[in-house]
Amino acid sequence: MNRFAQYLTQRLLEHALHGAQPGLRTVQGVLEESLGKVLREPIQLTVAGRTDAGVHAEGQVAHFDTATAPDGPRLLHRMARFLPKDVRIKGIRVAPPDFDARFSAIRRHYAYRLTTAPYGAEPLQARHVVPCRSAVDLDAMREAARKLLGLHDFAAFCRRREGATTVRELQRYDWERDGDLLVAHVSADAFCWSMVRSLVGAVLAVGEGRRTPDWVAGLLRERERSSAVTVAPAHGLSLIAVDYPADSELAARNVTTRELRTVPPDGGCCGG
Repeated sequence: MNRFAQYLTQRLLEHALHGAQPGLRTVQGVLEESLGKVLREPIQLTVAGRTDAGVHAEGQVAHFDTATAPDGPRLLHRMARFLPKDVRIKGIRVAPPDFDARFSAIRRHYAYRLTTAPYGAEPLQARHVVPCRSAVDLDAMREAARKLLGLHDFAAFCRRREGATTVRELQRYDWERDGDLLVAHVSADAFCWSMVRSLVGAVLAVGEGRRTPDWVAGLLRERERSSAVTVAPAHGLSLIAVDYPADSELAARNVTTRELRTVPPDGGCCGG
């Protein structure tokens, strides 16, 4: 049995990389169907992270097991011709036996793009840039974002799944400006459902003067999803990269990821 890893980008707005859903077109479903036809065997993908409908994934990673031994570059070339234009695979290679696209990951990186242009997003950007108010306080947004860094229970920012923890380590959250374009860079060991879009929505409320940085910090004390947090639109968000440890550390990482996370009694590491 051979394990292959693939690195893909997609721009499918209707349904991003959810699991295959009967009756719905998803990136995962398109890839599994296409790979299955090319390799002539059923293919099941395991992905680094499933995204909400409408979210992009420029740097998604997935793996699949196959009974055959296809040549990675040749398979990549065939898939480039076989896939629809809104789904692309950027690289395929044989992965170590212990590699798991989901459980081996040590860090995931997202970018959220906004524009403060008074006319809104330009037509060529409209599928991945969200218009916002032209007057936002970027310094206040940066201050609010810093208060969220560290190991915390992000229940106020997450759609809860039964039996799943909402404890995460937010390792990076900062904002940069390039003319009218505002980009949030958000990195963590893992994310729960709608977490990044909620983080963006909460901090944007600070930038627009509707909330304060201390209000954002106070959300970390809540243990249920907060109705006061506006979830930012999906199409501004993109998964841009996933980090993995050295091959020799994959097995250990798989075990660590499966452990139930809790916040230490002292409240966590940094920030907050």
